Amino acid sequence: MQMIIEYLSYPFVRYAVIVGVLIAFCSSLLGVTLVLKRMSYIGDGLSHVAFGALAIASVLKLTNNMYIVLPVTVLAAVILLAFGKNAAIKGDAAIAMLSVGALAFGYLLMNKFSTSSNLAGDVCSTLFGSMSILTLSQSQVILCFILSVIVVIVFILFYNKIFAVTFDETFAKATGVRTGAYNLLIAVIIAVIIVLAMNLVGSLLISALVIFPAMASMRVFKSFKAVTVSSAVFSVFCALAGMLISIVAGTPTGATIVACDAVMFGVFCVIGAVRQ
Repeated sequence: MQMIIEYLSYPFVRYAVIVGVLIAFCSSLLGVTLVLKRMSYIGDGLSHVAFGALAIASVLKLTNNMYIVLPVTVLAAVILLAFGKNAAIKGDAAIAMLSVGALAFGYLLMNKFSTSSNLAGDVCSTLFGSMSILTLSQSQVILCFILSVIVVIVFILFYNKIFAVTFDETFAKATGVRTGAYNLLIAVIIAVIIVLAMNLVGSLLISALVIFPAMASMRVFKSFKAVTVSSAVFSVFCALAGMLISIVAGTPTGATIVACDAVMFGVFCVIGAVRQ
């Protein structure tokens, strides 16, 4: 505990903890919706698209890669969620093709045009996460905070509509709900969350932030609201615990957070079994 308090005295550690908690909280909000709509794998697909966009930004030597990564990821999310049902290639096939294609082209670009002397380290850090979240600047923290607040406000304002679209999209459309617009809204929010989460857990581990909290909460609770609240608490706790453990033990931040998610999922499964 004394070591943790000492580390938290450094501003960059506090920045990392704040951003990590915000990202985990935002990721959990739409996790329940994605799991129930059987679209949980979209997080993995979009993270690979973000990796490809990040490779393009690094080749162009942009000082702020958000200008390319965020629009490209949002566009991919819109294509997959909003227009995927009417496309010739549907569902998981479209996600898989977009995912592996973006990952391959991203690595090719980084391999061919990278000026870094440690290409393998850069790729590994981007894919799996590292201690890079500890190098966030104050401006990046402010940007993450603003985007996280926007995500939370939008989710709260349109909670009832998101609930309706999640459980019965056909009935919601019949009652006058603009399901296409809300699917588009969900797609944009997911893309923003994915881009934010890349700093925390890397491209390959982002799905864990979306799936584990929702699936764990569903083992114990049954109502949509209870599962959403439990998922948020679960995600924030695991992110905070994982980051503190990684700081003290020197382990990769993303992998440690996901390991905490997996352990807590097992705990929730046991609690759910006992309650039944």
